[in-house]
Amino acid sequence: MIEDLEKIKVREVMTKDVITINKDEYIVKAFEKMLKYKISSLPVVEGDKLVGIITTTDIGYNLIKDKYTLETKVEDVMTKDVITVKEDESIIDAIKKMDVKGNEIINQLPVLNDEGKLVGIISDGDIIRLLSRLLK
Repeated sequence: MIEDLEKIKVREVMTKDVITINKDEYIVKAFEKMLKYKISSLPVVEGDKLVGIITTTDIGYNLIKDKYTLETKVEDVMTKDVITVKEDESIIDAIKKMDVKGNEIINQLPVLNDEGKLVGIISDGDIIRLLSRLLK
């Protein structure tokens, strides 16, 4: 089964229609988008360039700490050092990147092409669905 996963490329499993947000948007807009589309993260872009990612965890953590107001922008809360995966990498590569140093799991990875353009996102759910199909 591992050999099968090494042959499957991220582009075959990723979500291509990525819902994004601009870094200058307000945090409330990011949260509204996440609720509307039932997603837990938003890649932050300037044009087609990835500049960060914001998650429900980021929003919740900062809300509990009372670190922002209605005027707080996405740029103030987003993670700027984003772990990404290339569309031509294998699913195994994506899984390894999601297991950060064995002590944290990343649920979504933005997917970039060779030019560094955001072309998709792959989630733990995408990988679970793939495994479920392979196990049938």
